Amino acid sequence: MRPLLIPAVAVALLAAAGQVISEPRSFRDCDACPVMAVIPAGVLMMGSSPPQGAALSEEELKYAGEFEEQPRHAVAVGSFAIGRFEVTQAEWTAIMGENPSGHRGDAHPVENVSWEEATDFARRLAERTGKKYRLPTEAEWEYAARGGSERRFPFGDDPASLPDYAWYRDTSGGRTHPVGMRKPNGFGLYDMLGNVWERTQDCWKPHYEGAPVDGSAWTEGDCDLRTVRGGSWVNLPQFLRPAARFRYALASRYEFVGLRIARDLDPGE
Repeated sequence: MRPLLIPAVAVALLAAAGQVISEPRSFRDCDACPVMAVIPAGVLMMGSSPPQGAALSEEELKYAGEFEEQPRHAVAVGSFAIGRFEVTQAEWTAIMGENPSGHRGDAHPVENVSWEEATDFARRLAERTGKKYRLPTEAEWEYAARGGSERRFPFGDDPASLPDYAWYRDTSGGRTHPVGMRKPNGFGLYDMLGNVWERTQDCWKPHYEGAPVDGSAWTEGDCDLRTVRGGSWVNLPQFLRPAARFRYALASRYEFVGLRIARDLDPGE
């Protein structure tokens, strides 16, 4: 492992509030590798709940629990590492030798990459470094995106603050933007919401009945479709909630779909 880019400090959770109170430990395994953040183990309440009580307003209905996000359930997520940023075009080109992106810029997220190409990127990183790089599981992704919060958004329930954290339809100007330009979440991760959708390992199922509760990937269901998370520069705020989920075909390529890489931690890391 190369020297830390950010001084190593303890990552602590306030048990009562469920919020991160310090910077994550970060590292980079090679000059071309993404900067990785160590995420502490914890319990994720994954998904969202159906609306309760009296009739909801139009605004509330936009954020009511979607069927595809139910039933809400507890998942024990082990410690792992995830990219502090979406994979950039410079990082992709250094590993893959070409840049398929439509919105060009070295510091912009790579897009127009299929699920198969994203997993190949992880495989090549693993071969270069000897580390276990991969796509994150859905549970890991949502746990990381929430940043220690169980609210509708990592910063609270009101979407009014979303422009401070994300590039989406109302703020993007119809394109991607360099990574790390908005505020980070409670785990020190940037652009978990917006900019580009991020691919995960999981096969698609339109519900959480029988979903893994140990943080692993769902390998049952429609495996010709894989889940994406986080929303993108083309989407409205309701698609940028940590609980929101969508799916695309393995070979699909879009200018609003990219990736964020994950890695297993070695003993003692």
